Amino acid sequence: MPNQTSVTEFLLLGVTDIQELQPLLFVLFLAIYLVIVAGNGAILMVVISEPRLHSPMYFFLGNLSCLDICYATVTLPKMLENFLSSHKAISFWGCISQLHFFHFLGSTEALLLAVMAFDRFVAICKPLRYTLIMNPQVCAQMAVTVWIIGFLYALLHSVMTSHLNFCGSNISITSSVILSLCWS
Repeated sequence: MPNQTSVTEFLLLGVTDIQELQPLLFVLFLAIYLVIVAGNGAILMVVISEPRLHSPMYFFLGNLSCLDICYATVTLPKMLENFLSSHKAISFWGCISQLHFFHFLGSTEALLLAVMAFDRFVAICKPLRYTLIMNPQVCAQMAVTVWIIGFLYALLHSVMTSHLNFCGSNISITSSVILSLCWS
């Protein structure tokens, strides 16, 4: 058995090494994050509070808004922390967790967009049967199925990645992507 050391953390290189740009980038990315959360939060509040928007299209749009808030929350807070920190690192398990949620939300978004496309297909091609086909129970089942499949798909990737033997550099370009990996 070869001599192996286990990786306990990954060092994050970030966007730039220029220290003077770090506060500016922090403010820029914080503003982007706040716009994402505020915009999608507003969509969620309007869809929930307005009874006329309780239709399948807006139900799935609300799911997409919730997903986008979570998606931004997976990576941006760690990035913001690293703009202000001198020790730019993420623990191994923190990285695996972030990888899991990144894959979970990304795959769920792709599946949710497919479900939204199906909803529009039914609305256009079967308008007289739309309310029968896309009833609230079917919509809820489709949404739950999409979220469960996305979670299980990401879990598969995360578990398999966590069992890899990492060697070489533990430096990563971003907090969501592990580069320069070597496994046996």
